[in-house]
This record gives sequence, structure tokens and C-alpha cells, in this order.
Amino acid sequence: MPTFASLPTDDPVSARLLDDYFTSRALGFTTHAGGYKVSHPDPAAFVPPNGVFLVLSDDAGEPVGCGGVRRIDDLDGLVTYEVKHVWIEEAARGHGWSRRLMAELESRAAAFGAQQLVLDTNASLEAAQHLYRSGGYREIEPYNENPNATHWFGKQVP
Repeated sequence: MPTFASLPTDDPVSARLLDDYFTSRALGFTTHAGGYKVSHPDPAAFVPPNGVFLVLSDDAGEPVGCGGVRRIDDLDGLVTYEVKHVWIEEAARGHGWSRRLMAELESRAAAFGAQQLVLDTNASLEAAQHLYRSGGYREIEPYNENPNATHWFGKQVP
């Protein structure tokens, strides 16, 4: 059973996973002119109750994934949190851990008072888009100007 640890985004374990995430994105994204733009997350944005950054460890206790939620400006009058940097190492995929990670992030955001969750992604991340759609997210109008994003999703928090 995977476990979750709340760590700062600049913790060495988090930083390694984020480096893997950014490297993967740079190699595979369909981007706007100028290539993929790396934007390291501000650790202060992922501190409860305004956010949290989670590291997922496998059954052996090895860190294999990460993701976070952070408070952003309210959208449509609703308390809004954004899902960021969801990543499972390639060798650890296929166990349903990305779905568990998303569920944990959603639960944490709800506990912070989120009324809706939003996220952005890129057209090249078809599996991620399937994960979001199957998890109840629907495409929405862009809510940010992320140069790496081609699709934006949102979900009401029950």
C-alpha cells in the first residue's frame, strides 16, 4: 500500500522527483514557441492550509511520485485550489497510484476548504487527461497563462 508524506517542495526527495517531472515534460511536451518553461514551485505556496505537497512512496518505502495542491484566487466566487506537478516515476506506473495520489490531493484540498479544484495540462499528456476526465474533471476556459498548458480542467469539490 503506498504512503503519503507531506514534504516541502525544496526537500531533497521532492526536488529529485520534481527534477524527473520537469525533465520528462521538457522531452515530451507539445509547447508554444520557445519550448517548455520550467517553473520550480515556491515552497511557501504548499504549506497548510494554503496548500500541501505530497510525496508518494511505494510498498517498499521508495519515493516514486509527487503532487501538490495550492490555493489560488477564487474563480466564479468559489474557493479554488490548483493541482500541480502530479508525477509518478515511469517504472512505478500501472499500479493505480496516480488515481490514489489525486484522491489524496483532493481530500487534502477539501479539508482546507476548497470548493473547486482546477489544473492545467498539455495535449501530449493523454494518460493524464484520461485520469482527470475519469476522475470527474471537465474542460474549462483557461484560468491562467501557463505557456506549457493546452488544456484546463476543473471539478467541484463535493
